[in-house]
Amino acid sequence: MLKQISSIVLVLLAGLVSSNVACSDERQPNIILVMADDVSWEAFGSYGGEDYKTPNLDRLASQGIRFSHCYSTPICTTSRVKIMTGKYNFRNYTHFGYLNPTEKTFGNLLQAAGYKTAIAGKWQLNGLYNSLPGHLDASRPIASGFDEYMLWQLTTQKGGKNSKGGERFWSPPIEHNGKFLTKEMNHGKYGPDLFCDFICDFMERNQSKPFFVYYPMVLVHDPFVPTPDTLGDQPLATANKAPKDKAKRKENFVAMVNYMDKIVGRIVDKVDEIGQSENTIILFTADNGTNVQISSRWNGQEIKGGKGGMKDNGTHVPLIAYWKGHTPSGLVSNDLIDFTDFYATFAQTAGVKLGQNDPRDGTSFLPQLMGKPGTPRDWVFCHYEPYWNKISGQFVRNQDFKLYRSGDFFQVPTDLSEANNLKGTTDKEIQKIMAQLSGVMAQSPPAPQGVRADKNTKERPLYPNWKMKN
Repeated sequence: MLKQISSIVLVLLAGLVSSNVACSDERQPNIILVMADDVSWEAFGSYGGEDYKTPNLDRLASQGIRFSHCYSTPICTTSRVKIMTGKYNFRNYTHFGYLNPTEKTFGNLLQAAGYKTAIAGKWQLNGLYNSLPGHLDASRPIASGFDEYMLWQLTTQKGGKNSKGGERFWSPPIEHNGKFLTKEMNHGKYGPDLFCDFICDFMERNQSKPFFVYYPMVLVHDPFVPTPDTLGDQPLATANKAPKDKAKRKENFVAMVNYMDKIVGRIVDKVDEIGQSENTIILFTADNGTNVQISSRWNGQEIKGGKGGMKDNGTHVPLIAYWKGHTPSGLVSNDLIDFTDFYATFAQTAGVKLGQNDPRDGTSFLPQLMGKPGTPRDWVFCHYEPYWNKISGQFVRNQDFKLYRSGDFFQVPTDLSEANNLKGTTDKEIQKIMAQLSGVMAQSPPAPQGVRADKNTKERPLYPNWKMKN
């Protein structure tokens, strides 16, 4: 009898062990994160944009989830540091155009979890603008957890006619896995196409393993110039120069948005082609609001680009997510998403339990991608000190109301221009919401002084260990 029991126990243990092995051998989902440059919700058909043709992104939204409330910061570097490290800017952001190389990124996280990793597009994180230590180090992307890269503005700025630098669109200078591809070598080529080709090739070569692609696009940042679909007979010598005519600049911007959508479609098609659609999470967002030179028709009204400012048109960005067979089709989610949340989401996707050295500011939205309720945020927080000649500040908000450190308080969806200050309201329900958001603001570190700090600013305070409750 005892011998029979022992045999049963051994069989059960063997089953348990094989079950654990099966779980550990199960392949993690691939992740593709595409982040457009300087374009917000008013430029996408699925969000109500009227001036642009974005059929590929609109199709992703109809097949997956469109989030109505994703929030970045007002300019590029603050958003890029935030999304890559999963931390509020008061913890680790010190200079425009700089990511401290000691920071752990989502590239490091996923690489350590067994992913093959790649980054393409705009880097601009070496500290070139302040000539910070190591700013000419071409291995920074590798140190940030990316096995391969193809990047613009890694060790060179745009520069002048006689420099190695150049514009990101036509005949761009690009650094590819340690090799510098000069303007002359890329003569007549279009940067966004080169980055897309690199990404598609990377996925083709690594389809047998879990892969992570981070694509911080160069589209649709200024200068507003023709795309391959609109260049026509214009000589290449002038292809990177924006026209002086305002209407022509808008025409080019529309073409750039449309071409950005076309590139997203190429990436999605490649995922289908290599048979990875059901095992790939595709995410599309943007780093900040649209350039202030551009106005767009949205849901019957005119929206001016808000890049650099803290209003809704500067910080409210699109987020479209598609995972074939997992995301609910055509869902519009009102859950709040902050840029700190991507790191936590990727960790959960990869099956990684966050440790002591990982950020704690974000909340995973992986459950929502699988059609589950998850644990949505009650608020998002923005600490904005860009050191780039913009006015700094802080705000905390939910889906409807927004409170600044100054005490200014707005009901944003009905007041996009923030003209109707509610800080003196007598409405009891609104007062209650204001008190809740005030409680969050009270947890935050000291606010920036609201001045135009720039690259020469000496004092750059950080609060890396400051505790805030999600």
